Amino acid sequence: PAAGAAPKGPAPKSADELKALQTLFAAAGKPDEVIAAAENVLTKFPDTDFKDTVLFLEADAYRQKGDKEKLTIYAERTLAANPKHFQADLMLAENIVQTTREHDLDRDEKLAKADKYSNDAIAAINAAAKPNPQITDPQWEDLKKDLIAQAHDALGMSAIDAKKYDVAIAELKMASEGAVHPEPAYSVRLASAYQGAGKNDEAIAVAEKVMNDPTNPPQIKSVAQAVRAAAVVAKRGASGEP
Repeated sequence: PAAGAAPKGPAPKSADELKALQTLFAAAGKPDEVIAAAENVLTKFPDTDFKDTVLFLEADAYRQKGDKEKLTIYAERTLAANPKHFQADLMLAENIVQTTREHDLDRDEKLAKADKYSNDAIAAINAAAKPNPQITDPQWEDLKKDLIAQAHDALGMSAIDAKKYDVAIAELKMASEGAVHPEPAYSVRLASAYQGAGKNDEAIAVAEKVMNDPTNPPQIKSVAQAVRAAAVVAKRGASGEP
C-alpha cells in the first residue's frame, strides 16, 4: 500500500466468487453442504484470498462427520495456506491426542507432533491481531485466553497419553485456571491426571467439584464419577484398606 494507506484486506475478486463464498457461509451447520460449497470455491477460484478459511471450514465439516482422515488432510492444507492458522493447529492437536492409543508403535511420534501443533497455536494466538474491529479489546483478550486454554488442554491430554502425569497436571491447571470460560472437561481430565499421578485426594476433590456443579451435563458428571471411583479404590489400595 502507499505510504499512510491502510493495508488491503482479503476480498472477493468477482461477483461470482462473492456468491460462492456466501453460499459456503450460509451452509454452516450442514457438513455435506459445506463440503460441496467449499470444493466449489476451491475449484472455481483457486487464487481466492479466503483459501485458508475455505479449507478450514471443510476440515471442520469433516470433523462434524467424524471423518478423521479427511479432517487431517484439510486442516494440514489450511496450515499450508496459512501457517499461522491457530484454529487448524488446535484441531490437529486435539485430533491426534484423541485418536492415539497406548500401544500404537508410533505413539511418541504422534504425541510429539500434537505438542508441536499446540505450542504453534499458542504462539500464533499470542501474536494474532484482533480479527474483527467490532470485537472490543477486552473481548479479544478473553477469547485469546480461552483459545490458549484449549491448547493447554491438548497438551495435558497428550501428557496423560504419555503417562507424564505431573506435566499433565500443570497443563490442565493452566487450561482450567487460565480460561475465561473453562470447559468442564478440563477439570475431569485434571482429576484423571491427579489420579494417574497417585494424588488421589486431589483427584477426588476435583471430581466431586465437577459432580456437584448443577450446570455440568450428565455425561461429564458420569465421567467425573468414574474418575472419583478409581481414585477411591486406588487410595484404599495404597493404605491397605479392604
